Amino acid sequence: MQDEYRTVARAGVHETEVNRSRFLCALAPAATEQEAQEFIAGVRKEHADATHNCYAYVIGADAAIQKASDDGEPGGTAGVPMLQMLLRRDVRYAVAVVTRYYGGVKLGAGGLIRAYGGAVGEALDTLGTITRKRFRLATLTVDHQRAGKVQNELRATGRDVRDVRYAEAVTIEIGLPEAEVPDFRSWLADATAGTARLELGGEAYGDA
Repeated sequence: MQDEYRTVARAGVHETEVNRSRFLCALAPAATEQEAQEFIAGVRKEHADATHNCYAYVIGADAAIQKASDDGEPGGTAGVPMLQMLLRRDVRYAVAVVTRYYGGVKLGAGGLIRAYGGAVGEALDTLGTITRKRFRLATLTVDHQRAGKVQNELRATGRDVRDVRYAEAVTIEIGLPEAEVPDFRSWLADATAGTARLELGGEAYGDA
């Protein structure tokens, strides 16, 4: 698994103009391929009168799913450069749709590649990206007497506290970078005089 990936910070649209053709790049985060396809369908409906609605999306932290469409532009001049821009920037779980309104001047294959790839690059610069790092989910169980101190320490050191539940004991769910698990175990044992229990769960991605 990837240790980290970038994704689009927020959905939005950025417009560029090349030789009188308008290029509107709509970008959005997409957790699944279905979400990406629904976003594409929405943009196509909104810009049904456009000359082309080309798209590219990458799903999976390891870029397992990659799709691109030229939507009538010459083969390889639109969707592929858009996809390559997403991959070059390490962007995952994201979808880009570039809508073109033809302005009367032909751009040629090289011009189209630059225009479509550039539209995605500029949109990423404008809307911004966020980095998500891989964490190991961990559950620690501690008695009520020590729970407050442990929670304060966790927050003071910037730990990713995801959930706190109170029952006979206090259960705290956190996210830990894999490399820090051994040190964290030692710290927890010291902080609770060996009374806390730490259980490691699966892996997830969280904000860096």
